[in-house]
Amino acid sequence: MAFLMFEIFIAVLFFAFSTTITPGPNNVMIMSSGMNYGVKASMPHFLGICFGFPLMVLLVGLGFGVIFDRFPNLHQLIKVLGVLYLLWLAWHIGTAEPQAIKKGEKKPFTFWQAALFQWVNAKAWVMASGAVAAFTTVHGSPLLEVLAITLAFLLMAFPCVGVWLVFGSLLRKILTNPIMQRLFNITMALILVLSIVPVVMELWRYYFAPAV
Repeated sequence: MAFLMFEIFIAVLFFAFSTTITPGPNNVMIMSSGMNYGVKASMPHFLGICFGFPLMVLLVGLGFGVIFDRFPNLHQLIKVLGVLYLLWLAWHIGTAEPQAIKKGEKKPFTFWQAALFQWVNAKAWVMASGAVAAFTTVHGSPLLEVLAITLAFLLMAFPCVGVWLVFGSLLRKILTNPIMQRLFNITMALILVLSIVPVVMELWRYYFAPAV
């Protein structure tokens, strides 16, 4: 039993690394925050992601997903709200003034904003539900397996998300020209919009595609 749990944990570590390090709303936003506000000011945002997403995995694994199985329209509604929120965030990023943190015009995400954001983040839902579905077994201990999955994502979140934050802060030092900073913000906004295209297509099929 212990060896099986260890095997599952190692497998989830690789899964968590590959899904957490790749581009997505969290990483795009934390890189943009690092570029616009610096590492220190972005720490609440960073910690909100690192603790908020594993908590989401834990709750989904403990049965939160059952609610959405029974009420699929609720899940789709959350996706719609998430898309709208991400579009608003893309606008927020794209219109951010260079060095806005120094002028106090805008502020980075707080811890709770970043933690709650996970629940409207489509990629977070795919990662959480996918991990729970793939790495829980029929004859194993559901609680221990969900805790192992949660721990794996918690351990991987700090280095993977941290890389994007540090990279963003390094770009802040390189992109000293306000025009270049604005172009960077617009580019990040466009990438964020592109990241939600698959979700929009899924919603379109759900609401408008004719039943076969």
